[in-house]
Amino acid sequence: MNPFASFDPSSILATLIFSTIGFGALAYGRKLELWQPVAIGIAMMGYSYFMPNALLNWLVGVGLCVLLWFYHYE
Repeated sequence: MNPFASFDPSSILATLIFSTIGFGALAYGRKLELWQPVAIGIAMMGYSYFMPNALLNWLVGVGLCVLLWFYHYE
């Protein structure tokens, strides 16, 4: 069994929420040809596969959302 796989409801909810936001950031960045939202969107869609617990999953997701907030309009 994968030690990084966490199947508790909180992790699944965090993955769903942050992957959806990441997909939106990716589409936004590609449309406006901005590399920062594209990179953050890709990171948001993939980071949750490597998080060992739900708390870390939420913290990294919120951190990436804050980072996206600062780099969404350059």
